[in-house]
Formats: sequence, structure tokens, C-alpha cells
Amino acid sequence: MNKEQLLTIIKHKISGKIQNFEKLIAETRASNNDTKSSMGDKYETGREMLQQEINNLQRQLNETLNQQSIIQKMTPEPSDKVQTGALVKTDKGLFYVSASLGEIVLDQQKVMTVSAESPLVKAMSGLHSGEIFSINTMPQRIEQIW
Repeated sequence: MNKEQLLTIIKHKISGKIQNFEKLIAETRASNNDTKSSMGDKYETGREMLQQEINNLQRQLNETLNQQSIIQKMTPEPSDKVQTGALVKTDKGLFYVSASLGEIVLDQQKVMTVSAESPLVKAMSGLHSGEIFSINTMPQRIEQIW
């Protein structure tokens, strides 16, 4: 499994998410400016709802920027234990400890990207190949770590 290629895909996905959030925020701000009118409460309510949407998008953008800063510090160097940047194969699947971006298919293998803050990673953090951990009362064995 090529960790360098996996890291490049994740960086690209995060950059795309950031651009999308910035575009949505700009569009929502533009539509917020379009609703300015002297018609009264009806338009004030609409503007407030748009402002709440902008705040929500801004929060999501900030979370994605935090993920990007974590990813920027990562290297494709091999790991011998479960930590940020480790690619972990268990008997239940393949997990890349990075940012939570869902499933990525690389070399016809499904890799789940998971945050270091996820319950799964917290359960196996610091463990080595061959060790067993339990999540939701389901034991899993770490088969390999890259």
C-alpha cells in the first residue's frame, strides 16, 4: 500500500472541501446582500436565516482547515505503532489515521480515513502488530501497520 499516494489523495480532497466551503460562503453572503430591503420583518427573518447558514458553513470550513493543518504535518514514513499517520490493517478492515474523510479506494482496496480523535483510533492507539483491542465489545486484531 502506497502511503504517499494515499496522503496526496487526502490533501487533494481536503483542498477541494475548503474551496467548496469558501465558494458556498461567498454565494450565501451575496444572496444575503440581495435580500436587503425596507419591506420589514419578513426580510429580516430571511437575512437572519442566511446569516445562520453562513455561520454554519464557516464552522465547517474551520474544522476542515484544522484537518488540513494536521495533514500538512504528516509524512508517509512507516509507523510501528498506531498513531497519526499510521496505516493500520485489522481483521475488520484497513484504516488510515489522518482526517475523517470517509472511504478512499486505492489499488482496488478500500481504506477508511479516520481521525485520531475517533473512538476506533483511541481504542487502538499505541498498539503494535499482533495486538488485540476491543471496540463496542467487538475484538479486533491488528495484522499490520505501515
